[in-house]
Amino acid sequence: MSITVMEELFATRNRLLKEVSDLSNEDLNKKLDPDTWSVAQVCHHLYLSESVFTQAIIYGLNKSNGRKAEPVPVQLAAERTQKAKAPDIVAPGDDPLDSKQIKELLNNSRNLFFEFYNQLEYKSVLAEKSAKHPLFGYMPLDQWVELIYLHEERHIEQIKEIKSLL
Repeated sequence: MSITVMEELFATRNRLLKEVSDLSNEDLNKKLDPDTWSVAQVCHHLYLSESVFTQAIIYGLNKSNGRKAEPVPVQLAAERTQKAKAPDIVAPGDDPLDSKQIKELLNNSRNLFFEFYNQLEYKSVLAEKSAKHPLFGYMPLDQWVELIYLHEERHIEQIKEIKSLL
């Protein structure tokens, strides 16, 4: 993984934490309407997604018949013009979360990713194998890594939107 991707992972997470740091627990959990997520739910979704992305990368690496996939336009994940329903596995719960819980969840998923990633002897293997994404189809594992911060970017914009309406 390039330095740029690592920098993006750190920068995006820092922006996310900055966006939520000034919110009260009430504002974190306030839903604008029954069909939308609260800021806390968006963060819970990001935790779940990063955990699932890490599992998908590990799965793709361990598949004996793993194949190389052509790159896909993962940059689209950051654009909010295309709405997508979150698969149930990454849909947030309804339980309220406080700021401390949100930070712990986000730290847990990031630490899980880095624990896995730092154990990889040859990072280049990520470009040679793939796993199937529910929206993008088969994509190289290195793009799953990019997707972590691109997906987070998308939801930072969602959080900004929610905050502007609180």
